Amino acid sequence: MERLKLLNGYINDLRDLENVDFVTYQENKLIHRTVERTLHLAIEACLDIGQHIIANEGLRPPEDNKTVFVVLHEARIVPDDLLEHLTRMAQFRNLIVHDYARIDHAAVFGILKRHLGDFDAFAQAIVMYLRLG
Repeated sequence: MERLKLLNGYINDLRDLENVDFVTYQENKLIHRTVERTLHLAIEACLDIGQHIIANEGLRPPEDNKTVFVVLHEARIVPDDLLEHLTRMAQFRNLIVHDYARIDHAAVFGILKRHLGDFDAFAQAIVMYLRLG
């Protein structure tokens, strides 16, 4: 699946920036803008993958981005322990798209440092679904 390849590329790009310290992150607008945009693209890839599976499987239509992951969870594609992380991911996407003037550098830096594994877990869940499906 092409979107999985894109997601993997985005996560690898973010991992290249994982060792940046917070002061550098905060002061270097090219770094924090790159992280914000790449996180946005990674989230969009997850949402696209989810919406594609929902459509192909004839699952209930999601009401919003958060619900994409809820529907995948209901279909036992997304595991219990990942659902909350994915719904927060969708909320973060809405913030960086619609309320970008209020982006908190510390929060984004925290995602970079602590939550890239959520993308890996999502990709693994999708790969498992594709293999079993």
